[in-house]
Amino acid sequence: MHVFNFATLQLKTYLCPFNLKRKKMNKLLIVGTVAFDAIETPFGKTDKILGGAATFIGLSASHFNLQSAIVSVVGDDFPQEYLDLLTDRNIDISGLEIVKGGKTFFWSGRYHNDLNSRDTLDTQLNVLADFQPKVPENFKNADVVMLGNLHPMVQSSVLDQMEVQPKLVVLDTMNFWMDCALEDLLNVIKRVDVITINDEEARQLSGEYSLVKAAAKIHTMGPKYVVIKKGEHGALLFHNKEVFFAPALPLEEVFDPTGAGDTFAGGFAGYITQSENVTFENMKNAIIYGSNLASFCVEKFGTERMVELKKEEVNKRLKQFKALTQFEIELS
Repeated sequence: MHVFNFATLQLKTYLCPFNLKRKKMNKLLIVGTVAFDAIETPFGKTDKILGGAATFIGLSASHFNLQSAIVSVVGDDFPQEYLDLLTDRNIDISGLEIVKGGKTFFWSGRYHNDLNSRDTLDTQLNVLADFQPKVPENFKNADVVMLGNLHPMVQSSVLDQMEVQPKLVVLDTMNFWMDCALEDLLNVIKRVDVITINDEEARQLSGEYSLVKAAAKIHTMGPKYVVIKKGEHGALLFHNKEVFFAPALPLEEVFDPTGAGDTFAGGFAGYITQSENVTFENMKNAIIYGSNLASFCVEKFGTERMVELKKEEVNKRLKQFKALTQFEIELS
């Protein structure tokens, strides 16, 4: 088994995406929730604010040179200012259905003091309960499809609508679907190239405690690449017998972890879409980009930090990531 260290990567690889100018921009199709969240952490609480997996993925991916579109559903209680926020970042919302008289999906949760665990206080599916995704015509040939956390049958429906086989399909899921829709989940997992899950979910899905064994077992289910997120302890990328570990940047304060995993996924998928390079070596960079963007997400409530995030801040923190594991060693 080969283990790669971040120190082997080149910083110029990371910084170039923000400077690239292309005549043709590649397409990223994003599927997931656009929602209202109400969050309580040891640092404060919010009323209803903008949330949802597709929202965080889209905002994260908007830092790359690409075309993106969101496929989701909201009610007519969804504010115009939130729609404008998405379109201002060149996110196509023609696949975002607005149901007249309907209410937008709502989730409320309270985080414990360690911010690694939380209690769900309220979940209201509302318009999401009857959601039938409709992929925009001009994105049925998307280069990359990012299937955010949703019912596996919704994720499969999106893949059924694609007219051209994407270069890469990335799937995010959670233990809830493993509990109540495992057969449907296994069917969609067969159709994807990359799966991103956390360590607890990897163990549940595989039945293996060792993450190396868990990844190997998940490989047999279909995905060529397995990304296991470990929160404040970084992320692991597995491909056959190869493993890459990306650290999480130590932060002085973590304010709200909501959406960090989706922000990671958006950075990962956005980098791959822009770079047009679907290889294990390039996915190392994608993992770092995802980790970097996720480190900003947790600094404020909801999407607030991602909305105000500037290119200069992203580049500066990428240098911190590089310095975190940069070392020289002489082997005798």
